[in-house]
Amino acid sequence: MIELLQLEFMQRAVLAGVLVSVACGIVGTYVVVNRFVFVSGAIAHAAYGGIGLGYFLGISPVIGAIVFSVAAALAMGVVQRKTRERADTIIGMMWAIGMAVGIILIDLTPGYAADLMSYLFGSILTVPWADLSVMLVLDAVIIVLVLAFYKELLAISFDETYASTANVRVEAIHLLLLCLVALTVVMLMRVVGLILVIALLTMPAAISARFTSNLKMMMAISVVLGVLFTSLGLLGSYVLDVTSGATIILTSASAFLLATAYRAIVGWRVRSGRTPARP
Repeated sequence: MIELLQLEFMQRAVLAGVLVSVACGIVGTYVVVNRFVFVSGAIAHAAYGGIGLGYFLGISPVIGAIVFSVAAALAMGVVQRKTRERADTIIGMMWAIGMAVGIILIDLTPGYAADLMSYLFGSILTVPWADLSVMLVLDAVIIVLVLAFYKELLAISFDETYASTANVRVEAIHLLLLCLVALTVVMLMRVVGLILVIALLTMPAAISARFTSNLKMMMAISVVLGVLFTSLGLLGSYVLDVTSGATIILTSASAFLLATAYRAIVGWRVRSGRTPARP
């Protein structure tokens, strides 16, 4: 691994893994606790419309994805709160509309979008320094917003009714959380691609949730796990000469299965009296 880090593209890839792990660890914890997994998937696929918009307007697809995904997140949150439509109906509509808009805009754009597949399936080994700068800025924005509204986000994550009685602006904080998910999705799309976003966003947090119920501790463990998974995935993809994004996801999935099996075995031993329960 030390020899690999001497390669500039690998240095950028590892740095990208660290930056996205910070966002995934923080926002992914909220996604798991609030059960926003499929909402995150809808935002991720809606972001494809922003990529198409970026190509159509001749601007950075990343900028287009940020604008489009945040707009989709806000629209999804408002419609879900203000109408009586089922949440899954709204999610499905946003999912399909975003992808369709992106495809149409790309079709209308002259020329050929050579690196388009990297946004769908990820290409962490080709992340440029410019994208790393964007990731760093998005990380900073996410951290500042979470620190500023931590108590409010904590309140709506565990008891919206209590949050309302405590004068927390539940709807506004809910929309803020969806915007944080949108920003994280944009970061992840160059690492694992929009199709695999949900996995890396949720698996580190889901693993940490099996070992602690403290929100701050969940975030910290998730960040560490994210760095570990991306690093091991990069190493595995280099050795096996396979796609990096998919390898990172399979590494995360393997760890999730191991953690699930471990908790099941511990639970069985406690129930059977072989191991004393924790106080």
